[in-house]
Amino acid sequence: MAHGIRTQDGRGLAVEEYGDPDGTAVILLHGTPGCRFGAVPEDVVTGHPGTRFISYDRPGYGDSDRQPGRRVADAARDVRDVADALGLDHFSVLGLFGGAPHALACAALLPSRVRRAAALASPAPPDARDLSWFDGMADSRVEEVTLALTDPLAYAGRLAARAADVRRDPAQLLVSLRDGLTDSDRRILSTPAVGEPLLRAYREALRGSSDGWLDDDLALLSNWGFDPATVTRPVLLWHGARDTLSPVGHFKWLAHHVPRARPVLEQDAGHFGALEALPAVLDWLHPTTEPAAP
Repeated sequence: MAHGIRTQDGRGLAVEEYGDPDGTAVILLHGTPGCRFGAVPEDVVTGHPGTRFISYDRPGYGDSDRQPGRRVADAARDVRDVADALGLDHFSVLGLFGGAPHALACAALLPSRVRRAAALASPAPPDARDLSWFDGMADSRVEEVTLALTDPLAYAGRLAARAADVRRDPAQLLVSLRDGLTDSDRRILSTPAVGEPLLRAYREALRGSSDGWLDDDLALLSNWGFDPATVTRPVLLWHGARDTLSPVGHFKWLAHHVPRARPVLEQDAGHFGALEALPAVLDWLHPTTEPAAP
């Protein structure tokens, strides 16, 4: 079911609901780039019949209006507005990849409404103390991040060109990751139930422009607008030990700094192993006994 809602500052957000309309709500924060489609594979949705999945295009992606200069923390306000529009008092949040810090923002800034949060394959803040941020990162990713930090205009041009390639052939996005994919990642992405919806999501995310992608990356690479240490809700941190896009040092830093975190490190998994972890993560988000309110 598709919705178009207005945020309190007047922007339009494209929202999609699927799963059980009477189920327990989980708001999904998609990856970078990404959109409201494809965050959870169909077989995972059918395997969780009591879950109401809600996803939205972050600003600048798909059919959502752009919000130039947004920070990671701004996602909490958008999630609040989505929840208000749908009549949700309480919900869980699940963030994948670049969406994971946005899920942590919701857990930090909406403590009276977020039951539990899951952050899968999350990067750490770029200003994280005592973290060598680039250690273990694929060379291609290091080069991209360095360009974004040193020459945002050139980086914007590069993303615009890549987005045009993705519109012609979404698989080009995975090709561009080059040395960042492990053998396990390639196996997962070659599975039609995972790979095909993901490629469709890339095309939809970048259908109009690369603005959302650029704004996402710049937000993730600048001050997030909240301190992960202020999170008071239970958080599941999942990470693949072989991830070279968000290296394992990022996971260890978050596990040390996020209170009430439950760290899960999968030794043989890479970046996209997060997609195979979704069933167990969703089971954790919906325990038999809900955690107490703060």
